Amino acid sequence: MQIQVFKSKIHRVKVTQADLNYIGSITIDEDLLEAANIIEGEKVQIVNNNNGARLETYAIRGERGSGVICLNGAAARKVQVGDIVIIISYAFVTPEEAKTFKPVAIFPDETNRLVKK
Repeated sequence: MQIQVFKSKIHRVKVTQADLNYIGSITIDEDLLEAANIIEGEKVQIVNNNNGARLETYAIRGERGSGVICLNGAAARKVQVGDIVIIISYAFVTPEEAKTFKPVAIFPDETNRLVKK
């Protein structure tokens, strides 16, 4: 048996674009994808803090260092530019693996850039 657990998240980033005429997905700055351990094409859940909308789509790589967070296709109807969203990925693991699994959470700054430590 496998269970689905929280794998990673990009916490509270600002939507920079919404492109209704794109085929679909969410474009995410490559720096953020790497830091959150999300790969291009991976299924993600988007939670909109401004309106409560939740949707699922897949991640595509955006320009590194750009801070881009762009909802594409039908998902563009669920956000406004400037909305704050959380991007979450999940993984299937065995119950035993789940006991020691450590998810990744990143907290970018107000310009969707990684915070330098």
